[in-house]
Amino acid sequence: MKAAVFTAPHQPLTIQEVQIDRPMPREVVVKTVASGVCHSDLHYVDGYYTMQTPAVLGHEAAGIVEDVGSQVTYVKPGDHVILCLSVFCGSCEKCLTGHPNLCRRRPMRGKSDPPRLRFNDGTPVNQFALLSTYAEKMLVHENSIVKIPESFPLDRAALIGCGVTTGVGAALNTAKVTPGSTVAVFGAGGVGLSAIQGARIAGARKIIAVDIGEYKLSTAREFGATDIVDASKGDPVEQIKAMTDGGVDFSFEAIGLKKTGEQSVFCLGPGGVATIIGMIPIGQKLELPATGLAPEYKVQGSSMGSNRFRVDMLHYIEFYYQGRLKLDEMISRRIRLEDVNAAFTAMKNREVARSVIMFD
Repeated sequence: MKAAVFTAPHQPLTIQEVQIDRPMPREVVVKTVASGVCHSDLHYVDGYYTMQTPAVLGHEAAGIVEDVGSQVTYVKPGDHVILCLSVFCGSCEKCLTGHPNLCRRRPMRGKSDPPRLRFNDGTPVNQFALLSTYAEKMLVHENSIVKIPESFPLDRAALIGCGVTTGVGAALNTAKVTPGSTVAVFGAGGVGLSAIQGARIAGARKIIAVDIGEYKLSTAREFGATDIVDASKGDPVEQIKAMTDGGVDFSFEAIGLKKTGEQSVFCLGPGGVATIIGMIPIGQKLELPATGLAPEYKVQGSSMGSNRFRVDMLHYIEFYYQGRLKLDEMISRRIRLEDVNAAFTAMKNREVARSVIMFD
């Protein structure tokens, strides 16, 4: 099969032939139909995070089941599915107490098992996030997928696989935004737009989008932002405080920068909650004055929107059909696998909400 292979930081992905193994008893082969291009993948390409190479990146996808292992009962060939990197074991303490996104024993192949992906010469290819969606097929554990209605469009389903679940879930599940509250979202990319939508669905009365550039800010308004702050035209913290009588109830950092992470805390009002969604580069730390936390600010992370993805993703599909969750408008470009590097460039240039790779 064709796959976009990551070989080293600061190098373009290359389209190569990669072999996929046969499914073990609880594994599933999925024919990839659509894969979103997410900023998290770009972090590895840009060298902010490291991983074993060669590897196939990608972690936001939807497709059609092609083959199943001997013990798989949840899906069958022909079923339509969304993939999720929050693969769960179903039996550890976190899974059994309603937090499968924090699973402590994620099922994966052992060291003595053959690799799921390899080159023709037998060289193993690392599987990113236990998915590797920048490929024509995926070999995953059955607890990495959720079965969805066959009528639901798979390009929009792919977005739910990461960006939507991460952003909407951060608002609804992690922060638990309350009706009538005020919200600030730093970053109007795919995840930030989803956090804006989550806040809107939760009933926030004021949702402030913080970004730079006319495209990003106008797009944020389309997705539910009631107000915008152009961070290139003055201190966004001061602008937010002026809009909200001293600070917001909830803030979300959806970029992955130290500066915006700190700003998401400084813009809070008394008792406010800051949720860090973005992947801030390894080695960097948020610097917060201890005295500044006296008004009972809370700072927390969010792992994939605190999802219970086999439940949440089906809810998001219902929100879409009800007109409460915008997905069509989130797809800026539909591209080929060969265009993945151009999609990264468009992301860096702040030209897109989401590019989606479409497979034949």
